[in-house]
Amino acid sequence: MSVDFEAIVAAAARIDGHIHHTPVLTCATLDRMVGASLFFKCENLQKVGAFKMRGAANAVLSLAPQQAVHGVATHSSGNHAQALACAAKARGIPAWIVMPTTAPAVKRAAVAGYGAEIITCEPTLAAREATLREVVARTGAVFIPPYDDERIIAGQGTAALELVREVPGLDWVLCPVGGGGLLAGTALATRGLLPDARVVGAEPEGADDTARSLALGQRLPAENPRSVCDGLLTSVGERNFPIIQRLVHAVWTVPDERVIAAMRLLFERMKLVVEPSGAIGLAAALAHVAELEGGRVGIILSGGNVDLDRLPWLPAAGGAR
Repeated sequence: MSVDFEAIVAAAARIDGHIHHTPVLTCATLDRMVGASLFFKCENLQKVGAFKMRGAANAVLSLAPQQAVHGVATHSSGNHAQALACAAKARGIPAWIVMPTTAPAVKRAAVAGYGAEIITCEPTLAAREATLREVVARTGAVFIPPYDDERIIAGQGTAALELVREVPGLDWVLCPVGGGGLLAGTALATRGLLPDARVVGAEPEGADDTARSLALGQRLPAENPRSVCDGLLTSVGERNFPIIQRLVHAVWTVPDERVIAAMRLLFERMKLVVEPSGAIGLAAALAHVAELEGGRVGIILSGGNVDLDRLPWLPAAGGAR
């Protein structure tokens, strides 16, 4: 399967009714701060609190009946785990989620609440992958990766598809990048409807493998990534990077302190609960006002799963990591 604009349009039709068509909101104060018209696509209000629901729903609903009957499996300690469990429950098929022993109890509870079976493992990538192989061999379940998958890319691209259809004449679309599924999908969707708009990835300075990969011209792994944006610490995927390389105007890196400031602005000015990874697009906009001045700028707020007892501006949270 190849992923292109038509695949995103098909994904939007497939997942319609299974995900929220999230609102696009504006804020006059933030417009003045950037000197541009900002349009925020609120995926923090999506099912399971993040855009991940789109890709998971598309992947699960894409399965042929003879595949789906065996269920789905993945390894994840974050939003993908909850999204896949939720999508599997909606289709009425089993889900097995491999989660490290260090996964927060609240996330394990959320996955279990959707009826998925949790298999714990040691908190290393090797242990996660080995345990997943055992689960797939035992159950016959279909492995659904969190980002490096054409079905996932197409599903994630539906957020930008909705945004661009709803807000005419965007000049820019800013989007977080970690594994790159959302950015790749956003670039495909935006180019399909607005070929002259510039798509920009926003990436933490402490986890800047996508920016480094673009500069070098080949995919590089993340090297000891550290950032308050815990959803953006993954290396950019093999399938995602060529799309990003071809269609993305730039990747702007942002220090954690700017991300935290942007997150707080979204709380205070827009009354939106947005996690650090979701706030990085606004942080990038505030750091690049000269480029964006006078433009119409779409910003994807990718998620809102925040531990309210550990907000990053609280002293107990220790600030940026």
